[in-house]
Amino acid sequence: MSKNDLIHPTAIIDASAVIAADVEIGPYCIIGPQVTIAEGTKLHSHVVVAGYTRIGKNNEIFQFASVGEICQDLKYAGEETWLEIGDHNSIREHCSLHRGTVQDQGLTKIGSHNLLMVNTHIAHDCVIGDHNIFANNVGIAGHVHIGEYVVVGGNSGIHQFCKIDSYSMIGGASLILKDVPAYVMVSGNPAHAFAMNVEGMRRRGWSKSVIQALRQAFKLIYKEGLTTEQAIKQIRTDILPDVPEAQLLIDSLEQSERGIVR
Repeated sequence: MSKNDLIHPTAIIDASAVIAADVEIGPYCIIGPQVTIAEGTKLHSHVVVAGYTRIGKNNEIFQFASVGEICQDLKYAGEETWLEIGDHNSIREHCSLHRGTVQDQGLTKIGSHNLLMVNTHIAHDCVIGDHNIFANNVGIAGHVHIGEYVVVGGNSGIHQFCKIDSYSMIGGASLILKDVPAYVMVSGNPAHAFAMNVEGMRRRGWSKSVIQALRQAFKLIYKEGLTTEQAIKQIRTDILPDVPEAQLLIDSLEQSERGIVR
C-alpha cells in the first residue's frame, strides 16, 4: 500500500511536516507546520495537530482530538514552543494537548504507553511519564508533573504546579491541590489521602512483604502524628534497608514543594 493510500484526500498537511511512510491519516485531519509523526501512528478523522509537535511511534489518536495547539496561558505571545509525545499512546476523542511556554521549558512532554480517555486536557508545560491512565474528563493544569503507572479517575482536576508521583491513584471527581506521594491513593474535593494503592501493587506482582512495609510507611506519614521529617527519618531507618521501593516514597516527600495531600 502506498503512502497516498494511507492519507485520506481530504486531509490537509503542511509542507514542512515530516510524516513516516506508514502513518495513517484519516478524513479531514489537519497537520500544521513543523510536525513530525513517526512510524505506525494512526490518526482517525478530524484530528488537528496544530504545529510544533513531535509524535512518536505506534500512537493512535481518535477523532476530534486537538494536539499541539497554543496554550491558554495569557502570557503566551506567539513564541516557538513544543509538544512531544512518545510511543504507543492511545489518545481518545476530544482530548486537548497544549504546547509549552517560555516561562517554563517551552515544552509539554508526554511519555509512552499512556491511555488518555475522552476529553482529557493536558495543559502547557506538563511532564507526563509512562503507563498512566487518565479517565474521561480529567483536567491537568499547567506545569504539572506526573510519574509512571498513575491512575486518575474521571472528572478529576489537578491544580497547576502539582506533582503526582508514580504508582499513585486518584479517585473519580477529585480536586488535587497539593502533591500526591508515590503509591498513595487519594480522593475527594479537596482530596485526602486514605490508603496505599495496594491493588496496583498486587497487579504488578509485588510481594506481600513489600506491600506490608509500604502500608507501614503510610501509617508513619499519616496516622502516627509525626511531622513529615520525623516520618522520613523513621522510614529510612526501619523500612528502607529491607525495602528499596521505599526510596521513591521518601523522594516524593523530600522533593514536594507544595506540600502533600493530607
